[in-house]
Amino acid sequence: MKTSTKAQIDVVIVGGGPVGLMCACELAQSNIHVIVLERRKERVRHSRALTLHPRTLEIFAMRGILDRFITRGYPLSTAHYAGLETRLDFSRLDTPFAYTLFLPQSITEEILEQRALELGVEIRRQHQLTNLQQTDSQVHLFIENETESYELTANYVIGADGARSLVRTCAEIDFTGSPSTFTAMLGDIILTEPPAERFLQFYNAHGSLLMMLIADGVYRFAMIDPLRYHIPPDVPVTIEELQASIERITNQTMSIQHAGWLSRVGSTHRQAASYRNKRIFLVGDAAHIHFPAGGQGLNVGLQDAVNLCWKLAAVIQEKAPLHLLDTYHVERHQAGAVLLKETLAQVHLLKDFTESGLALRELMSTLLTIPDVNRRFAEQISGMNVVYPPLPILSAGSLAGHRCPNVDGSLLTGQREQLFTIMQHGHWVLLICGIGKNESLFAQLQPIMKRFQLECLSVDQFPPFLQSQVAVLIRPDGFIAWNTSDESSLIPNIEKTLTDIMLP
Repeated sequence: MKTSTKAQIDVVIVGGGPVGLMCACELAQSNIHVIVLERRKERVRHSRALTLHPRTLEIFAMRGILDRFITRGYPLSTAHYAGLETRLDFSRLDTPFAYTLFLPQSITEEILEQRALELGVEIRRQHQLTNLQQTDSQVHLFIENETESYELTANYVIGADGARSLVRTCAEIDFTGSPSTFTAMLGDIILTEPPAERFLQFYNAHGSLLMMLIADGVYRFAMIDPLRYHIPPDVPVTIEELQASIERITNQTMSIQHAGWLSRVGSTHRQAASYRNKRIFLVGDAAHIHFPAGGQGLNVGLQDAVNLCWKLAAVIQEKAPLHLLDTYHVERHQAGAVLLKETLAQVHLLKDFTESGLALRELMSTLLTIPDVNRRFAEQISGMNVVYPPLPILSAGSLAGHRCPNVDGSLLTGQREQLFTIMQHGHWVLLICGIGKNESLFAQLQPIMKRFQLECLSVDQFPPFLQSQVAVLIRPDGFIAWNTSDESSLIPNIEKTLTDIMLP
């Protein structure tokens, strides 16, 4: 029998994958009432995504949960670009986490779900959104589960429901791009006689194969076979064709003992025309999809979540102007567009097995041996080179929109701390140089910190990136909102800036 109930919630998140759960954690830590709707009965055991990149690890460090991931992952100091022979060197990046953390998406999802539950998030499994409608003041959601149909009324909705997002469809947001031009094969296999190497890579005129040991005896593979990449994504992969492709590409006999998961993935790339329609927002695959080259999709989705949710929490709590929400699309749509363009370049390198295609790959691999070129690509793949335009609500400084590196300093209490450590509750942070030597400035800052619920970190000497600055204001997502080198009117400038942002 169907029944109908109504409830009022701050935010309903449709989709309980890693990106939806990250949204839930970000909002719940700010005491926002959140409900997550997930159509699946349990977490997906198979993982397409396997890597967490340096910028994502920085975000987890800022929220105090990084150790949960590190203890279950495997660090790699390199990453690949289009499977080229020369790998990207992450060890030269300006971060404490200059590596890729090899960790199956299923474990990432498990950790984020546990964190969301700790924060009091309600996760409703086997609850399927069927429709939604929004007004100027609310969003009405129509939902079905195994026993009933019901409605929820929320102030906002976040669509984290993947490439076929019903939230995006109901919000009438276009999903533009290009259809798939080829398919690759992915999966997890156990070989009868496993190789000695943990990582294998082949690329030649017969196709490409990447294989990595992900568990005891289990290898994740990604393969492009030019004789088979015309097969549609919905056609099942057979062990027989997989075996034949592996042997032709490697010129080796690799007998498959067991296949735990096999799939085809297409090269479709699309991006939502807008990441927001009034009270509805899109994150992750609901906002952008692409061929899984470079392991960037999950990472970009998690960064979408962090960018959106500090803004949404501030607006809901009336601590920021409503038009702050417009900056989510401005900042993250551009980041998504760069992702899609860069992924298309990798696709071209990956799927061309002609003589000219192989020559281009050799040239690109040679270029990546140049340290500055390698670093440029590493910064792109790792998410470290994202720069946002200054927030329109501020008269920002020259560094506004740049990521802020981790720095050491002292709290107003005198206790030594790091920037990332004091960001665990999603607060704004003011970095200020030399406060410990200025008792008058110290006294003036204390009531400001209390009034705006702001953290303050006194730095004896700024790192080179911040040199010549007197004060730097850090957003809850770790990007610089404002900076100044003018010491003469520091306190009035700080108060005006915080008032413009936080509406106390």
